[in-house]
Amino acid sequence: MLKSAPALAFDLTGNGNGKSIVILGGGIAGMTAAYELNKLGYTCTILETRERSGGRCWSVRNGSLSTEITNGKQQAKFDNDLYFNAGPSRIPHHHQLTLHYCKELGVPLQIYNNVNENAYYFSEGKGALSNKKIRVREIHNDLRGYTTELLAKAIDQNKLDTGFTKEDSEKVISWLMAEGGLDPDKLYKASARRGYIEQPGPKNRSGKISDPYTLSEILGSGLMEPDFYNVAEYTYELQMTMFQAVGGMDQIAKALEKKVAANLKLNAKVDSITNLDQGVKVTYTEKGVSKSITADLCICTIPLPVLSNINHNFSGDVSRSIDFASYIQTSKMGLQFKRRFWEEDEAIYGGITHTNNELTQIFYPSNDYQGKKGILLGYYNFNDKAKAVGDLSYQDRLTLALSKGSLIHPQYANEFENAFSVSWHKVPENLGGWAVYTSETRKTQYQALLKPDKQTYFAGEHLTYLNAWMAGAFESARSVVADVHARLSEQRIAYPTTESKG
Repeated sequence: MLKSAPALAFDLTGNGNGKSIVILGGGIAGMTAAYELNKLGYTCTILETRERSGGRCWSVRNGSLSTEITNGKQQAKFDNDLYFNAGPSRIPHHHQLTLHYCKELGVPLQIYNNVNENAYYFSEGKGALSNKKIRVREIHNDLRGYTTELLAKAIDQNKLDTGFTKEDSEKVISWLMAEGGLDPDKLYKASARRGYIEQPGPKNRSGKISDPYTLSEILGSGLMEPDFYNVAEYTYELQMTMFQAVGGMDQIAKALEKKVAANLKLNAKVDSITNLDQGVKVTYTEKGVSKSITADLCICTIPLPVLSNINHNFSGDVSRSIDFASYIQTSKMGLQFKRRFWEEDEAIYGGITHTNNELTQIFYPSNDYQGKKGILLGYYNFNDKAKAVGDLSYQDRLTLALSKGSLIHPQYANEFENAFSVSWHKVPENLGGWAVYTSETRKTQYQALLKPDKQTYFAGEHLTYLNAWMAGAFESARSVVADVHARLSEQRIAYPTTESKG
């Protein structure tokens, strides 16, 4: 007899009674806001400048199109059953609201393998281990071993200024020996943890353990530098278990689009936003025709660098926050290969190879294992490296990805088929990957956008502490829907949606 209460259900009371909301941007935040407002009885219109919904939640497939501000149009030429996620590709297990919407919308999930000790570190340089592909597990275990050896010896010789009792010291040393794989003399020596030169097998084939690299070799080759220690298992958002949508992350956007299809206008570029004494007016261009729409309230999810170039009559504080917003520069490239050599030749199933060159990271797919073909991320980079790569032509980006990638995977030369690159800071509808704040801008610019500017509310990952994640878009959308509903459900007068050609 009890009403069902699914986890994270959004149970707002009251009814919107057809009051009108214009939503700017048909990404995750915009469509989620419309989806929830529809349930409450509001009349919503979503204006999306692209020919597709989803915003940065985009899986590049055969026929996908992109035009960047310094490059012309490019079209993906992948096989029909292949794709790569140009935007979000991972869902942390603790992003419960994202998981909730996947469940509510019927989007099946699968495990995303973010941590793979069999992937590589590759350091360009002049060290003994430079310009060689080194298995992640080898570096992880060697550094763990040498570090615990040093600490165990220091504790054993009473050379640490601690308040340990003898019993405490014995317990810590016991843990260090287990953690680092130390021998009874508290020395680090290679074990099966870091892999084999010859694998164990039948009869008398016990396997041959590889020798450890020396600490000086690791240090001299730059393998302890930050390029290699954005370690996934240490970072809260990247800790396993992680998930991905089956068939591409765009399945989440597509599932949302089905729910709000009647509200969604594609190819509708916003030209101006004007707060009126009562309501708000938005002008936009749809397929070359100038139009306008008036509504009770507006929810603007447009990325701030793009919004900065749109005419509006917002207050000075809000306008300054928009104009001085900072977004990260980031780029990805998908490379299609005629066979999955990373699996067949090198036993790499998912995970990430880290480099200190322009590639930064190579991602291996966590789907269709042992399939015939596949797409891996030839690079995923940020900041200065992303800027340098983004300034290249599409062809020069490919040349770079293939030449640098071949240093790690010489199979590139024979197996490569097609490529597609996205530099998000060059995409005119985004002009950046995601919002970046300092402690100071969180106190100033960020705060100004958390409040509505008269009849205009702001939403998106850039108005959360979950920047770069779909969870930020979902959380922000819900927060703004709650604010809008609290405001309009108390009012008595509605300002009906009207449209006119300008």
